[in-house]
Formats: sequence, C-alpha cells, structure tokens
Amino acid sequence: MSFLVDPAMLVATGAVLEQCDPAVVDPRVADRVVLAVFIGVSIGLYFDVPGLGFIYRPFRAHSGRDWMLNSGVFGFDDEHATPATHAVSAAIFATYPLWLRLGRHLGRRLSGGAARPVA
Repeated sequence: MSFLVDPAMLVATGAVLEQCDPAVVDPRVADRVVLAVFIGVSIGLYFDVPGLGFIYRPFRAHSGRDWMLNSGVFGFDDEHATPATHAVSAAIFATYPLWLRLGRHLGRRLSGGAARPVA
C-alpha cells in the first residue's frame, strides 16, 4: 500500500462494500476492519516493520517508507524524513476514512441509492 495507491483502493473498497447486504455485512464493522487493515499495514510500511517486504519489494522499493512516500514514481528522501514529512504523512493517514466514505457514496450512487446484496 502507498500514499498514491491507497486512496483509490479505499474508494473501490467502499464502493464494493456498499453493494453488500447490510443484514449480512454490518457496514460499521466492515468500515472499521478495512480502515484497521489499511492504516495498520500502511503505518507498518512507513515505519519499516519487519516482515512487510513482500509488499514493497516487487515494486523495487528499498523500504516500506520508500514505497509509502514514492510509490516508484516520486523521489522524496525517505531515508532522511523530516518532521514536516512525518506531519504530512500523518495528515494523509487522517484522510483514509474520507476516501472510504467517498467510495461508499459512489457505490450508493452507482446502485441507484440502495445497497444491493452481493452473492
């Protein structure tokens, strides 16, 4: 997961969750689980928690923070992150619930306003 990819994945996940039958999948629980996974894994990558290399190595990133900040596209100095870099990263993490909520909204609009069950 990366700051470039996560928002799109959260929007898509929210749209898919919106199609689930609320009698089968509790929306509040689903949102909490999705956010816990996204934020947990992303923070783990940002702080280079051991064992997460399988996520960033296929993209030729040299660390989890490199993957989170640069996504193979940018050239931010991930090895000497400043307090400003950490503050901006924290602000981006704080937007994750908004991306999921946007996906939920789009999912409702695409389904005509009502949730549809997923088989």
